[in-house]
Amino acid sequence: MTSVVSISSLKGGVGKTSVALGLASAAQARGLRVLVVDMDPHGDASTGLGVRAVDAQSGADMGAMLAAPGNFTLTEEIRPSSWVALGALGNASATGKDAGVWVGRASARLARLEQEKATEALPNLAQLLKPALPDFDLILVDCPPTLGHLTEIAWAASDRVLSVAEPSLFSVAGSERTLRALARFEANTEHAVSSASIVVNKVREGDPEHSYRNQEMRQLFGDLVAEPSLPETPLLQRIQGAAYPIHYWPEAEAQQLADAFSELLTGLIQAPEASQGEARAS
Repeated sequence: MTSVVSISSLKGGVGKTSVALGLASAAQARGLRVLVVDMDPHGDASTGLGVRAVDAQSGADMGAMLAAPGNFTLTEEIRPSSWVALGALGNASATGKDAGVWVGRASARLARLEQEKATEALPNLAQLLKPALPDFDLILVDCPPTLGHLTEIAWAASDRVLSVAEPSLFSVAGSERTLRALARFEANTEHAVSSASIVVNKVREGDPEHSYRNQEMRQLFGDLVAEPSLPETPLLQRIQGAAYPIHYWPEAEAQQLADAFSELLTGLIQAPEASQGEARAS
């Protein structure tokens, strides 16, 4: 069964897109067929996957497709990332989607959808994704760094939500607000998310404040905090600046980072679909 996972954050700068790309890299290294849906108008995930918005061959963007989902077939508009050639190809689906990472690219049109806040648009991403589910093993949705309308559209299409947080006082409070927002979303709509979790990102080894906040989040949120925490490292910026998957970076230094994302992916796709509404609402 295909997992659809929304990668969310309350604000920018916490490494949300970096986490999405790290998970995509881990999934490609595992031989999975992966679709990254870039719902952030900034389009950083699209850029990091080597798909340019100005490319005439890039297919329709997510803004256009979400505005009129009945006019598009998602599998005809998505494009292979620049990573696909690096992976072990050959695990093709019935419609020819190879193992590797494919991209539904972002555009500035997404910002208009955010402003319109049309309730009737909530199911639009789910409508687009439904026919494509057999073609992919994992779908990652990179949400905007807000808890606005585009994020709700993503949640409505997802069975899992992963909230990205830093080990700081503000991120602890932000994680509480994110979980409450998810609980309100489920209470006020007909959509339900099977599981939610928090990943602590940019943990600086040996930093007392980071260590304290990391433990505080585990005490507050318990099993909702995913393992492992992800380290802060300049290497990640270099790898993603080159639009390259972590798991194929040639330097040995990247192996520890690749292993962390592989472990996070395993926990994410194997997470039990237990009812977590009480934990989110508390």
